[in-house]
Amino acid sequence: MAFALPYVLVVLVVVPLLLGIYVWKQRRRRRTVVRYSNIALVRAAAQPVRRWRRHVPIGLVLASLTLLGLASARPQVRADVPVSSTTIILALDVSGSMCATDVDPNRLSAAQAAVRTFVQGQDAETKVGLVLFSGSAQLAVAPTTNRDDLLAALAGATTGRGTTIGAAILTSIDAIAELDPDVAPSDIVDQPDGGLGAAPVPAPTSPSDDTTGTSAPAQNGSGSLAPEIIVLLTDGANTRGVTPAEAAEQAAARGIRVYPIGFGTKNPTQLVCSRDQIGASSGRQFSGDVGNRFVDTGGRNYLVVDDVALKTVATTTKAEYFAATDAGQLDSVLNDLPKHVSVQQQDVDLSAWFALGAALVLVGGLVLSIRWSTLT
Repeated sequence: MAFALPYVLVVLVVVPLLLGIYVWKQRRRRRTVVRYSNIALVRAAAQPVRRWRRHVPIGLVLASLTLLGLASARPQVRADVPVSSTTIILALDVSGSMCATDVDPNRLSAAQAAVRTFVQGQDAETKVGLVLFSGSAQLAVAPTTNRDDLLAALAGATTGRGTTIGAAILTSIDAIAELDPDVAPSDIVDQPDGGLGAAPVPAPTSPSDDTTGTSAPAQNGSGSLAPEIIVLLTDGANTRGVTPAEAAEQAAARGIRVYPIGFGTKNPTQLVCSRDQIGASSGRQFSGDVGNRFVDTGGRNYLVVDDVALKTVATTTKAEYFAATDAGQLDSVLNDLPKHVSVQQQDVDLSAWFALGAALVLVGGLVLSIRWSTLT
């Protein structure tokens, strides 16, 4: 247990001071002796008295003062407490591989339906943001309680080329930093065209940086887990830019938990996206036209989840990795997610409880004092 105002504890010196005065008064009282000629007569007239009783009320008063002194110093403990409202950043993969039909009707449609249900199920105070990523990551909707904006952006998502999981995490961190002053923006500049595992470039901080040009990631101001979380849904592997592991280190340094969801089977089928799901930049990766759909049956090496990288992200950020191979499992994962993130460690103030205890002890002392004085 810690105290938010430890210097206030100095008031507790009053308690031993009062106790000393009480003991001194008791000793002085014993020196006052009344002489009687017949001690047996006094003993017969006096009722039996338990001497300890007269010390109990003052003891309870001193205990009450002690509790009040502790309460004034605002005692606190670290504990897991329910989160009534928070911010959730949903990072959704919209790469071309999300057109795979191993999940009916395709991965993207199933993911959109599951995310839609998840967003609609959040309470009115929870802010939800949407990051869409393929060859680059962009904040489609800043964290908001307006569900209509989120659902409209989700429905209008189109596919692109490439998968930048690391960039999606960094973009999500920056979106959280805009809302929470305790969370610093990411200090890695992503290079989406730098190829797989491109070296991150640290953002300039101050002339005092070391000769390597790197700087330690900014820590969460409170030094604990942030209430905001990132839910990252992807069906593949990082193909360019900053790596997921590097981005996860950035999130962990800020106390942000990243919950990755690996979506899709290990045996994907052909890619089939509706016209609405194909963006202008990705149309060239599809060939063939069947009704209102484009089909591509080649190049499936990027269609399988890199669960090793995603598990590393979860472990680094003190979160949990989930796998979903079909629409039903994805629904279950998103529905169960609040059970995993609905608590966080916070400093719980115990002042009110200490004050209540002081009041009860004081009342108890008064009741006993009145009762015992009446009996005697």
